[in-house]
Amino acid sequence: MSVQEAATLAAAERRQADATEQEPKTRGKNERKAPAAKRGSHTLWLARQLEELTGLESRVTILGHLQRGGTPSAADRLLATRLGSACADLIHEQRFGVMVAARGEGSEPLPLEEVAGRRKLIPMDHPWILTARHVGTSLGD
Repeated sequence: MSVQEAATLAAAERRQADATEQEPKTRGKNERKAPAAKRGSHTLWLARQLEELTGLESRVTILGHLQRGGTPSAADRLLATRLGSACADLIHEQRFGVMVAARGEGSEPLPLEEVAGRRKLIPMDHPWILTARHVGTSLGD
């Protein structure tokens, strides 16, 4: 985000917070969205920047879309941010060949050799499976 975009965003946030009527609040909200809308999305913008800097193809995966085919929840966004930050830290430390596992409120790197090829199965009578079937989710059987 450029300095100008950051200033525009901060001004729009102030206007929205200070507004006492709905129309100015809505206008401030729309102004806050404008910088991201210009780029399409922050994620796509970042992917393009990475491609330019590295010369490598970048593919965007939205965690919530991958998991459920829908808009991510707040918990999805927090998890993605936590795991993504941990990955960036590992790259900065030049630690490769690992994946980041969520552990409680934290995360830890696990060597790929320890997890590749292993499957973690959920019993067919598990509440997650029963709930999925109850709401009509097809599990391919």
